[in-house]
Amino acid sequence: MRLGPALTLDLDGLAVYRREGPGRPAGRTGFGPGVRPVAFRVMTPGKPAVDPAPARTADSPLPADHPSHRLADSPYLRACRGQRPSRVPVWFQRQAGRSLPEYRALRREGSILDTIADPELSAEITMQPVRRHGVDAAILYSDIVVPLQAIGFGVDVVPGVGPVIDRPFDREADLARLRPVEPGVDLAHVEATVRILAAELDVPLIGFAGAPFTLASYLVEGRPSRTYGRTKALMLDRPELWHRLMDRLADLSIASIRSQVLAGASALQLFDSWAGALSPRDYAEFVAPHSRRIFDELAPLGVPMAHFGVGTGELLTLFAETGATVVGIDWRIPLDEARRRTGGRVVLQGNLDPAACMASWPTVAQRVRRVLGDNGGHPGFVFNLGHGVLPETDPGILSRIVELVHEEGSATTAD
Repeated sequence: MRLGPALTLDLDGLAVYRREGPGRPAGRTGFGPGVRPVAFRVMTPGKPAVDPAPARTADSPLPADHPSHRLADSPYLRACRGQRPSRVPVWFQRQAGRSLPEYRALRREGSILDTIADPELSAEITMQPVRRHGVDAAILYSDIVVPLQAIGFGVDVVPGVGPVIDRPFDREADLARLRPVEPGVDLAHVEATVRILAAELDVPLIGFAGAPFTLASYLVEGRPSRTYGRTKALMLDRPELWHRLMDRLADLSIASIRSQVLAGASALQLFDSWAGALSPRDYAEFVAPHSRRIFDELAPLGVPMAHFGVGTGELLTLFAETGATVVGIDWRIPLDEARRRTGGRVVLQGNLDPAACMASWPTVAQRVRRVLGDNGGHPGFVFNLGHGVLPETDPGILSRIVELVHEEGSATTAD
C-alpha cells in the first residue's frame, strides 16, 4: 500500500519501505517488540526537502510564502472566517491515528511522546487521514502535554491511561518547575514537523495546545480524573497560587501555538477538554481570563482561532467571549441552540456524536444530515465530531461521512 511518494506500507508484514529510487525499496523494518521503525523522509517529487524556516516579511509576523496565504480560499479557512465556502468543510478531532490501520503499523510501542519526537514520522501520521478521507484540514499529530515534557516537568503519556505526572503540582515551590519554554530549542522537533507539513499539504494545517485549566488538571491530579477534586480544591482554597499556575501554563500555550503558526500552521485550536467540569461562575472567575489572554496575544497572527471543550454547553456564552473566532460544540447540544447561546459571534464547529459513527451507515448518514440541518446552511460552520474519533471506528465510515458532507453540504451553502 502506498502511503505517499516516498513510503510504502506492507500491512501484512507490518513493515515500511523507504523508496530511494524508482520503485525500489532501500530498506525494511518489521514492527516487533523493541524494534524501531525506519526514519522517514516525507517528500513529493518536484518539492524540495524542508529544513530551514522561511524568511518573514517586515510588515507581517507570517512569512510571505506562509501556507495561509496560498490556502486562503480553501473551504476550511473561508468557513472559519464566516465566508461562504464552496462546500461545507469537514475534519475530525483525533483523525490522525487511532482508527487507521496504517497508523497502527507505523506507531512505535510505548509513549506517544516518542513518536511525536520524530518529525518525519509525525508528519506522515498527520497526512494519513488527509489521504484516506479527503478531509479539508489536517491537525498536527502531537499532544497537549508536549510543552510540559519539553521543559522537564516530568510527564509521560501512558497507553490506556493518558498523561501521568511524576511529581504532581501541590505547592508554590512547584512553580519553579514550570520554566518558560524556548520553542526553537525545546520544541524544535514540533517546528520541524510543521515545516515538513507546510510544504507537503494542500489543505490547511491546524496547530494546537492545551488550555491552562486542562493542563492544570493533569499537573495537580497527577493523571486523568473524573472529579477534579484536587484541582478544584487548589483553585478555591489558594486562588493566588492558582492564578500564578494558570499564568505559567498560559505562557506555555502561547509560545507553543505561536511557534507552530510561524512554522506553517494556518489555524490554531486551544483544547480546554475538561472545562465542562466547572460551573459558569467558576469558569468566569478562575479560567476565562487566562484563556482570553491566550487568544488576545495570538490574535495578531491573523489566523482562525478555535476553542473546544467537552460538556461545555453551559459555558458556550463565556467561550464565545474569550476571543476565539471558532467554537467547537460537543454532541450534547444542537447547533442551532449553540448558535443562539454564542450570539452568532463565532463560527461553530461540530458536532456529530463520535459513538454514532459505530452505527450502521444508514443511521450514521441520518445523523450527519441532522447536524447539517441544525446548521441551517449557515456559512460559518465546520463539520466535525463532538469529540475525538473512537479507536474502534471503521475508517470507511469516516470517509463516507466526508463524501456525504461534501455532497449535501454543498447544496446548503450554495448562493
